[in-house]
Amino acid sequence: MTEWDGFRWDGRSGHYESWFQRANHPTRPIALWIRHTLFTPKGRPEAAEGEIWSVWFDAEKGKPIAAKTELPRRDCSFDSKGLDVKMPGAQLKPGALAGGTGRLKWDLTWAHAGPPSLLLPESLYAGGFPKAKAVCTAPNARFSGTYQVDGESHRIDGWPGSHNHNWGSQHTDRYAWAQVCGFDDAPDVFLECATAQVKIGPVMTPKVTLAVLHLDGRRLALNSLVRGGFARAEVDGFGWKFSTAEHGVELEVAIDAPAERFAALRYRNPPGGAKACLNSKIARCTLTVREAGQSRTFTSAHRAAFEILCEEHDPRVAQLGGFQV
Repeated sequence: MTEWDGFRWDGRSGHYESWFQRANHPTRPIALWIRHTLFTPKGRPEAAEGEIWSVWFDAEKGKPIAAKTELPRRDCSFDSKGLDVKMPGAQLKPGALAGGTGRLKWDLTWAHAGPPSLLLPESLYAGGFPKAKAVCTAPNARFSGTYQVDGESHRIDGWPGSHNHNWGSQHTDRYAWAQVCGFDDAPDVFLECATAQVKIGPVMTPKVTLAVLHLDGRRLALNSLVRGGFARAEVDGFGWKFSTAEHGVELEVAIDAPAERFAALRYRNPPGGAKACLNSKIARCTLTVREAGQSRTFTSAHRAAFEILCEEHDPRVAQLGGFQV
């Protein structure tokens, strides 16, 4: 595995850290998401907990099914040198994970399809800004094994997806984030993107949009914080559109899903309080790439991972029927 998967907590300050996997059925609106997390509130390292999360998305049968387990920190172990997460009822190691939470259980492996992909400029990962970091350590991976919902076993046979590592001292105040591991007619194209805002004192910063695109064997990073501030981006309901340009490449992206394809998840924040994560792994995405006088459009009918982070009292949470976990 990669050094980007090593455990980052210093044992003192408020911190969250998660390793998550997501995979989509190649042709149907079905997906899985699994997340192993350490959460420690600011100033209270003794209150740290491990968390096991999972959501099963199946638009053919109904709304997502979500579950979460909270565990004492003393019962969990994390390796600072690489990927090795052990919790009661779940284990995550390079290329494999097994365990369960609530109604959901899994026994999966994944194979890599490319080197790690950094959403931020690499120079920003070592410092204190931004307070939240994200790396896709295995873009365009392929998952196999089984996933159970209420005892019903689903065969996972080469589903496209990814393995990811996130950490920080505080959640980003607002964001829209998406990731597509292969478009419908372009299975090797990978897109990860985010539009984010952070609060400095009482003031919310302007939106900054970052994107990384793997196309034609190249990694195109449109992730300069300065250039990202000039991007046009709008989140409206359960949809998000943005356009950005850098290094002679222009991207235009539209992502959306109906409300019933989202789960509302409550993310505790290390400084206190919580955020709402509106989480879908079966969203629609249209990507247009303009470069050197040429324009190409890629579509994914229901394989886009799409998250919107907002306040707990956001009316969209009530629209989804409240928090599932």
